[in-house]
Amino acid sequence: MASNFKKKTLEEKLVVRGKKPKDFIGNKKIFFGISIAVILIGIVCNFIFGTTLDIQFTGGSMLKYSYSGDLNDTKLKSLVQEETPDNIVTFSDSKDLVNNKNMLTVQFSGTTTISTDLQKSITTSIQKEFPKNNFKLEQSSSVDATMGFSFLLKCIVAVAIAGLLMVLYVTLRFKKIGGLSAGVFGLVALFHDIAIIYFFYVIFRMPIDSSFMAVALMILGYSLNDTVVVYDRVREERKNLGYKADIKDVFNLAATKVMRRTIITSITTIAAVVTVYIVAIIFNLDSVKAFALPMIVGLVSGCYSSLCIAGPLWVMWKKREKKEKASEK
Repeated sequence: MASNFKKKTLEEKLVVRGKKPKDFIGNKKIFFGISIAVILIGIVCNFIFGTTLDIQFTGGSMLKYSYSGDLNDTKLKSLVQEETPDNIVTFSDSKDLVNNKNMLTVQFSGTTTISTDLQKSITTSIQKEFPKNNFKLEQSSSVDATMGFSFLLKCIVAVAIAGLLMVLYVTLRFKKIGGLSAGVFGLVALFHDIAIIYFFYVIFRMPIDSSFMAVALMILGYSLNDTVVVYDRVREERKNLGYKADIKDVFNLAATKVMRRTIITSITTIAAVVTVYIVAIIFNLDSVKAFALPMIVGLVSGCYSSLCIAGPLWVMWKKREKKEKASEK
């Protein structure tokens, strides 16, 4: 009789708003399959297109022109490329809202600085070919490849430190639910998000630059917050259901309860970033677009990985631990 009462009590606890919890663990193969498919597509595109690195990482030169009117970008790009042996890495238009000017930025790969004579030659050719557009060289700069490598190394170190601190934090805070394993799979979710962002850059042929590193670090923080919220709810539900309850049921209940809050928060954040992206499109702000669009993808990935990657992996690990302990007895 007592056993039936306990079973009935557990079933009553495993109800959210009159419905059974979502079966996140039962659908883990679907979730893993989606992530693996996206990553495989990214890997294939990486082999086909390669990774485009900004001159911040490879070294190179940049020329920035102001102009008026409309341009034939293809014709202009061919003209500029004919003037120099260095390959054009990026060729983009933007709007200077302060001075109300159209701006054209051309970035070249290479280890040597574009000479003054070559700058004059390129500028003269452009002005001659497009006399009505009033081209004027506004800025010229170069980046040494060694400096670019140093910057890339610092970014990688920052991501590594953030990951290690995350594992340490989760391990200490969630000891009662196996903090180390929770931290490790939280880290797996973070790497998953960074991989998704990276392959997004590869698929859409966007150059890897400082914006990529900024997006990666921001998504690390956002994804970590989501993961901690999920683990915190898991800890509460395990205490509520009892430590003998199936860890699968505990996670499904916790994830279902936190899912609505996570989705609403993500939608609100994404709406704000989408607004920024739309404004960037209207005013042709390339640097803002290069940040906002990957950020949207990263926010979706961060929400998804916390519920559908980190959690199911952690449950699989805990079940494996339980089987091993049972076999030892």
